[in-house]
Amino acid sequence: MTDTILGNARIILPTEIVEGSLVLRAGKIAAIEPGPTRHAGAIDCHGDYVAPGLVELHTDNLERHMTPRPGVDWPHANAIIAHDAELAGVGITTVFDALRIGSEVMVSAGKPRYNAYARKMASEILQMRAKGALRISHFLHLRAEICSETLPEEIDAFTAEERIGIVSLMDHTPGQRQFSDLTQLRTYMKGKHQMSDAEFDAHIARRQGLGDRVRAAHTAAAVTGAARLGAILASHDDTTAAHVATSHAHGVRIAEFPTTLEAARACHAAGIAVMMGAPNLIRGGSHSGNVAASELAAAGVLDIMSSDYIPAALLMAAVALGEQAGDMAYGMRTVTQAPARATGLDDRGAIALGLRADVIRFGVVSGAAVVRGTWAQGQRVA
Repeated sequence: MTDTILGNARIILPTEIVEGSLVLRAGKIAAIEPGPTRHAGAIDCHGDYVAPGLVELHTDNLERHMTPRPGVDWPHANAIIAHDAELAGVGITTVFDALRIGSEVMVSAGKPRYNAYARKMASEILQMRAKGALRISHFLHLRAEICSETLPEEIDAFTAEERIGIVSLMDHTPGQRQFSDLTQLRTYMKGKHQMSDAEFDAHIARRQGLGDRVRAAHTAAAVTGAARLGAILASHDDTTAAHVATSHAHGVRIAEFPTTLEAARACHAAGIAVMMGAPNLIRGGSHSGNVAASELAAAGVLDIMSSDYIPAALLMAAVALGEQAGDMAYGMRTVTQAPARATGLDDRGAIALGLRADVIRFGVVSGAAVVRGTWAQGQRVA
């Protein structure tokens, strides 16, 4: 096979940046050569950064392609291909596609608001992967909604052979965690779902009643299901030290979007990696009024970034973190090595000899990260 050589580059290693060339061979990183390139056929990167491909643990992007407009169910094969291509284009080479499990017969305008879809969608993703239609590496992330009616049977439909990498424990019962502020939730629900005050009050009462009835049983089902599937556990929206203690008791390894500095510090004390949303960092704060990612970074308790709902935000956030800290290698670790290690993917996430040749080339123009090339296992995919 012909080598791919990226020369005249600033190569971002786990703890430093070296100027030189990177050699990709047979899907692996074959050499890191400081100084001017000695290879006539090298790609001249003109001083751009060369970094590991980004590792995305939590993205809602696929759902956006599945339902591009309210009520529109786009053909799923096309949605998967578009999602995959978009991620490759912004430098993501490994993704854990987030699929919600746990539906609710919540009638709105005569129709259920939340329908079960994860089992069918997961099969379609795996089929597209098996047929070689996807550019990057796809795993599955099951977002287990505790406050639901169908969680146990939905998680039971998955098997250990289906690349389920993460099961996250989500409890969106109103009045706690992300939705502690009911006034803010009222504004959100009335705006998004055109609820009247009476409809909102009925919604809150019904949801809180459902959460109280099923919380213990559904949490147990999700924890047991994750163990059966060989997936790591993640918590979601931990707010208090008590939440973190419960997460730790369940064996949680990643805390998705803790809402307070108290919770993030408790996670670190318990050995749980803290993940925050890249849009939070870029915008300068949470759209829900929760703790800012920048505050956690300043406190030394931010480990992993996720693009959440904007794929391009992942590299933007890594660059912003690197520039703020004066350490680009640190910024890149939050979107490469840290998420890879947290999910047990020891074959990627860093530029080191013998690892997968998942690599990106990017520049920074007027403060914006510009991806100029993406390679997955040494093959250019964007």
